[in-house]
Amino acid sequence: MKLLYHRQMNRTLYSLVGYLLLPILVIRLLVKSIKASKYRQRISERLGFIDEIPVPIIWIHCVSVGEFRAAIPLIDMLIKQYPDHRILVTTTTPTGSDALKQHYSKEVLNLYFPFDLSFIVNRYLSKIKPDICILMETEIWPNLIHGLKQNHIPSILINARMSERSLKKYQKFASNLVNETLNNLSLIATQNQNSANRFIRLGTPKDRVINAGNIKFDLNPQANTLTINALKKITKNRAVVTFASTHEGEELQIINSLLKYQDKVNALLVIVPRHPERFNEVEKLVKDSNLTISRRSTLKSATNTHFLLGDSMGEMMSYFAISDIVFMGGSLNDTGGHNMLEPAALSKPIIFGPTVFNFAEISSELLKKQGAIQVQNSDQLITEIIQLLADQKKSDELGKNANQYFKSKQGAVNQLSAQINLLLNQKNNY
Repeated sequence: MKLLYHRQMNRTLYSLVGYLLLPILVIRLLVKSIKASKYRQRISERLGFIDEIPVPIIWIHCVSVGEFRAAIPLIDMLIKQYPDHRILVTTTTPTGSDALKQHYSKEVLNLYFPFDLSFIVNRYLSKIKPDICILMETEIWPNLIHGLKQNHIPSILINARMSERSLKKYQKFASNLVNETLNNLSLIATQNQNSANRFIRLGTPKDRVINAGNIKFDLNPQANTLTINALKKITKNRAVVTFASTHEGEELQIINSLLKYQDKVNALLVIVPRHPERFNEVEKLVKDSNLTISRRSTLKSATNTHFLLGDSMGEMMSYFAISDIVFMGGSLNDTGGHNMLEPAALSKPIIFGPTVFNFAEISSELLKKQGAIQVQNSDQLITEIIQLLADQKKSDELGKNANQYFKSKQGAVNQLSAQINLLLNQKNNY
């Protein structure tokens, strides 16, 4: 939830702040478009200027690539279970939109998510008229959720998570607005019981909170065989270590530590920045360190390069598939980590850094099950990689344990299916 925090803030004050910030939000998109031109495209959709959709709609909102990937099992279920509806998936980032179109083509509809102001939200809702709105994880938008309730449209927050840190922040700075908004939701389906308890502590009625589990465990990751074969031709017989979804600052840490142990790392290092607009920046960082780097989009063979830059879209699962070790980025800085479950599903040994609050329970359980390794800094990361490359038995055991943990937690989509069906039936009988 993007808020200007104040304990007594209500929706009126929140909206006033939103109106004042609206020009800045548009300018911010234009500034982002300097590096990624797609940010300036389709801005009208974010302002609610969309065509009317004259068919029954089930609306699910996924912010970007990570949320979209997690939602794929649910989207597949919705397509199969509700053939008379069209599935509308909204995204916030161009990368999320591109990933959606690449995966589903025209099988689902895609729009950008609207700015959370009443006049924009109301215009948006009048055009799509959804039968239900499904929001992912932490997408708690006061004006949208209020508008849905006013129009008697059920809303469900799925895969919801709430850290203790977020709970305290909301309680301290915006308790009134958060309480009002959560009470306007039809249902909150959390990833785990700890999150469920925190939503209840924020004031959500107990009968509107369930622990449905994490839909990310229901992923059936399918790496493209043609892509895997193409990557194997590039990597030849080299061991592969993938640094996935890295953020600004992390690559430099990794490079500096690698320089200390360079002679001991006998592997091709694949680095895939989280944001495509940073490809050139990361390439320059590597070159400035006097290490060699080649781009996946132009390379035919990686026999004589230190790094392979994953500058292609939609190939992360294929990178995981060819990897001997996977490091999940966003964990050496304050981002909070990224989804460890995709490499776990492929039985890969996983390493992550000290900051994993976005996946606190999953990371903790992976460590308990001896399905991952946590490091405190980039030096330790490189030394752990060296040890795993030299110890195939330990590497295999880590991957096996990660996969067993992954499979043991599946089933959330079936629970969500029942709840969505119940809410849709209630709406039809309203």
